[in-house]
Amino acid sequence: MKPLHTTIQQSAIALLAFTVCAQAQAQRRTPELGEGPWDIDTETGTIHVSVLTRDTESPWSLVFLPDGDMLLAERSGRLRVIRNGELDPTPIDGLPEMAVVSISGLFGLALHPDFEDNRLIYFAYPKIHPDDEELLSLAVARAHWDGGPALADVEDIFVAIDWYSAAMSAENDRCCGQGPASGSFGARIDFDGEGYLYVTSGDRNWGEKAQDPGSHLGKIMRLNDDGSIPDDNPFVGMEGYLPELYTIGHRNQTGLRFDPETGRLWSTEFGPRGGDELNLIEAGKNYGWLLVSQGEHYDGAENALGSIGIEGYVDPVISWPPSGNPGNVMVYRGDLFPDWQRNVFVAAMSRPGALVRVTLDSDGNATAEERMLTELGQRMRDVVEGPDGRIYVLTEASAFASPGAILVLAPGN
Repeated sequence: MKPLHTTIQQSAIALLAFTVCAQAQAQRRTPELGEGPWDIDTETGTIHVSVLTRDTESPWSLVFLPDGDMLLAERSGRLRVIRNGELDPTPIDGLPEMAVVSISGLFGLALHPDFEDNRLIYFAYPKIHPDDEELLSLAVARAHWDGGPALADVEDIFVAIDWYSAAMSAENDRCCGQGPASGSFGARIDFDGEGYLYVTSGDRNWGEKAQDPGSHLGKIMRLNDDGSIPDDNPFVGMEGYLPELYTIGHRNQTGLRFDPETGRLWSTEFGPRGGDELNLIEAGKNYGWLLVSQGEHYDGAENALGSIGIEGYVDPVISWPPSGNPGNVMVYRGDLFPDWQRNVFVAAMSRPGALVRVTLDSDGNATAEERMLTELGQRMRDVVEGPDGRIYVLTEASAFASPGAILVLAPGN
């Protein structure tokens, strides 16, 4: 077995290859989205797909407001509102300063469970260190929004302790040819049925930190709505463990959402060169990274412990070799598509992008999957069930700053 440790020179060479590949992918944008609408055949029948708007840039997160309007987070650093099906051309003002660079920017978005009364919204973003603009960390902010042109009372309720920069990534002797420090923030957020907030924090391409219980990198956190720490978190009181940790051993969890009926927490995660995952998240568990993966490291290094079935580490429900590039995830509970009840949907960004429908047995094991919407040729970033049971999908043209759209799925005639 090769050791985890590699030389700085080897890591630098692999990082250069990773960066060149990413730049080439940015130049190969997907085809422009057609005019639509489309009637598309699926395994369960025909669906009707229309375009709500194509006037977005790098759309990342969508949430529905109690009145049926929507809030949209664009990774380019803009928060937008959609009223009566129309995208307001003027972004909401008042966001904090954030690093909008490479593949980082405004990320996850959530409403407080009592939003209708308190008007609180939450969002995740890459925070710039006040004394060194090269240092970034994941932050989650809370703000009051009364429906008007600007946020108020904006405050960070969580800032990861791991300030990290490109310069550090060239000096910290990482193994396995990991990518740039400007990526892999994770940065999805969601509330459970009891009002606790869950936050995915990616490994920032410093995978060794994912197994470090004193680091926020490569973890999922569980917080109270004000950012304080619940007393019943799984690692509270354990020596060396940050008490806000809920799970450890993650790479880049770009999807996170609760099943509103069962309370199960689902997450998607990027692996290196394949090994992308759909995970069922359980308190206190270790999901393996950087020691266990079904992907291949960028420099060809072997996995330290193996790929699957390793005692003490949780295997994914699904792993997608060579690559699935998963975005956000949801469990469908609407009545509009009865054949899709209880199915898990994953927005996938691989070429061609797809909306992946996964069927499960009663224990949460995957039994089959279907890749839909591939004929549209778009990267899929987020998938959301609307109040009326229709499904909304955020698309983008490339991994970097690019045009985006919101698709609406309804039953076909």
